[in-house]
Amino acid sequence: MKTPKRLLPLVEEGLIDEVISQLMSGKEATVYVVRSGDATRCAKVYKDAKQRSFRQAASYREGRKVKNSRQQRAMEKGSRYGREVQEQAWQNAEVDALFQLANAGVRVPQPFICTDGVLLMELVTDADGNVAPRLNDVEMTEERALELHARLVNEVVRMLCAGMIHGDLSEYNILLAADGPVIIDLPQAVDAAGNLEAPAMLERDVNNLATYFGRFAPALLETRYGKEIWSLYEAGALHVDAALTGRVELDSTPIDLEAVLQELEDTRLDEEARLRYEQSLRSGT
Repeated sequence: MKTPKRLLPLVEEGLIDEVISQLMSGKEATVYVVRSGDATRCAKVYKDAKQRSFRQAASYREGRKVKNSRQQRAMEKGSRYGREVQEQAWQNAEVDALFQLANAGVRVPQPFICTDGVLLMELVTDADGNVAPRLNDVEMTEERALELHARLVNEVVRMLCAGMIHGDLSEYNILLAADGPVIIDLPQAVDAAGNLEAPAMLERDVNNLATYFGRFAPALLETRYGKEIWSLYEAGALHVDAALTGRVELDSTPIDLEAVLQELEDTRLDEEARLRYEQSLRSGT
């Protein structure tokens, strides 16, 4: 096929020898199958921020920092330069996440290089050497669903042990390769320790897995792995081989309503006292 304009610099630099076909076009990027020497790989071309349907919501950006203080200030101010830096950081986040997660033993595509808004990485294939299907396109038995669900929950645990949460995990960004499920699409991955919405994002990711696999194994719909995993993480007891049950013990301790009301009243009185003190300082009395 004709080489897309965004891939021409990589062809000129010898990183790509041939563009074979377009693999898919999504909300974040367009992906092409390419040849690099004797290897078949994929090139993920990130769409311009104005063209994307997925917005860089503040909830995903929270906790992300850049090393350059000037760039960090520009990002916080939202200036034109800051938006450019933020866009670059958004793209680099996926590359960083891929390397970090691969080192942690999470099955993700192997990244090679990211340049000019293009990520060159492993082409994930099935047992026949064809492009691996998305999980959403695969039918399975109950037994297979339980097996894949368990493997993916373990991948989520490995990610969290590495300090990261996918943030948008579902059957649409998991490929079923020859060696099992492969997690893709990570530009929105969040820092578990630096993002206040991390618990909710983790639970949503895990619930998405239960909802999908629950179509084939209904018992999974009653599980609560997300809450269990986060509870262990908060307690410092989470590790990659943690034995999970999918159940969470609910706190059945009765609420001391009188104590709660008293605490609210004490807070109100303290605030009134503070305001009176500030008023006296202003009036000089």
